Amino acid sequence: MATISKFEDLEVWQLARALSKEIYSLTFIEPLKSDFRLRDQMRGSSGSVMDNIAEGFERASKLEFVNSLSYSKGESGELKSQLYRCLDCTYIPQQTFEELYNKTDILARKISAFISYLNSSKVKGQKFKNRV
Repeated sequence: MATISKFEDLEVWQLARALSKEIYSLTFIEPLKSDFRLRDQMRGSSGSVMDNIAEGFERASKLEFVNSLSYSKGESGELKSQLYRCLDCTYIPQQTFEELYNKTDILARKISAFISYLNSSKVKGQKFKNRV
């Protein structure tokens, strides 16, 4: 497996970025556009998924990265709940809900798999590379 040298190369970050872009675009459409609180929460949670992945990677410690990935996964759960709120308030049609929910769910599962991989790895990360 090739060594990843920047967070932009991580599949989970790329998927999170694409999802965040889709969510952000959705928040410019009425009636969600006028529900300021929900709109801002959705922008925040979708952005936090990708931001936490990037932050954790840049900390150069496996344990800190796993912790940040855990936060990302939590934010994806928050986004799924917000999508239900959009559906229940009839802000989005069923098909849009299902598409975005499925993308969010796939991302959450990939983050979980990545966490499992990192937890089974003996690599400590650059921060602790030379420590015993």
